[in-house]
Amino acid sequence: MVPAARVAAAIEILDSILAGQAAEPALTGWARANRYAGSKDRAAIRDHVFDALRCRRSYAWLGGAETGRGLMVGACRDRGIDPATLFDGSRFAPAPLTPDEAGQPLDAAPRGVRLDMPDWQLPHWDDGPADPDAAMACLRHRAGVFLRVNARMGDLAQAQAVLLEDEIETAPVTGVPSALEVVTNPRRVASSRAYTEGLVELQDPASQIAVSRLDLRDGMRVLDLCAGGGGKALAMAAQADVQVVAHDIDPARMADIAPRAARAGVRIDTVAPGEIPGRFDLVLIDAPCSGSGTWRRAPQAKWALTPARLAELTAIQSRLLEQGAEHVAAGGALAYATCSVFRCENEARTDAFLASRSAAMPDPPTRLDPAVRQDGFYLAGMIV
Repeated sequence: MVPAARVAAAIEILDSILAGQAAEPALTGWARANRYAGSKDRAAIRDHVFDALRCRRSYAWLGGAETGRGLMVGACRDRGIDPATLFDGSRFAPAPLTPDEAGQPLDAAPRGVRLDMPDWQLPHWDDGPADPDAAMACLRHRAGVFLRVNARMGDLAQAQAVLLEDEIETAPVTGVPSALEVVTNPRRVASSRAYTEGLVELQDPASQIAVSRLDLRDGMRVLDLCAGGGGKALAMAAQADVQVVAHDIDPARMADIAPRAARAGVRIDTVAPGEIPGRFDLVLIDAPCSGSGTWRRAPQAKWALTPARLAELTAIQSRLLEQGAEHVAAGGALAYATCSVFRCENEARTDAFLASRSAAMPDPPTRLDPAVRQDGFYLAGMIV
């Protein structure tokens, strides 16, 4: 496919997404209906779509309309490309530009447009990250691909060497001893020997930092209350010789934990709701949240979040803190985490929980703002 045809495809997919379809099904549906498109074409189209979703407001401002076409016109202008070179009406290309597609310069745009954030969310950002504009601007760009080296299988140098056998170059992440950033061929990771043999797992440095700050000691019983796919459960099992029990309100989300654990050389027991066995030395609540610290990876969620949904999430988070506390053994600890930067999901939840019972937070919470080499994250440890 020529570049203009890829832009035309992205316009079609973006229109479906703007009409309410989720991004992944929209991309998959287009690919199935257009099997002539090669892997490089599909990858380029995917990049167009996700870049446009990250920068939806600014691209619409630059392109003159919040449509698939307007977003791709804006994308061209944002990258310093004259859109007329692609929107020329030739075969497979989008139709030529019209006078009403001139757009407006971005330096004249309101703050929410320039930072690609819904206006109602701006107060939450101002009350969260140390530098809210820098954090929001960071989310306008694609996230890197990061790996956690499984200490049960090898060290960073060994992992880099094995990955290089599959022509995957990596670099250590400063300050995160278990992390590697993928420099070349990120799409080969899932089929690489290092991955299939459990030497590495995909995991953002922020999550790795959070797990490293848990007080994990050999012999502990640990409950991952909201385990999902098990990324943090795997990281905890690799960090110390602990008995990890994974639980999720939707057991289907945990379907991959057993094969991932077998590949990583660790054991993780999964339990269904109502079947949590006894009490634990550490209970981790990686709570459902807005995901505001990770919107580079799931940009559609930024636009889908509403004030009502945020209120629902904070209520769920408070209930989970109470539920988690019920499973903490005498002298044990409760760890509360989100991948959000909003104070209403973080400090406000833990402060309310601590005020409601005889509990203490011995150390200040860990707050990580979105940055080039990490997502946003919050972690608080409490003695209950």
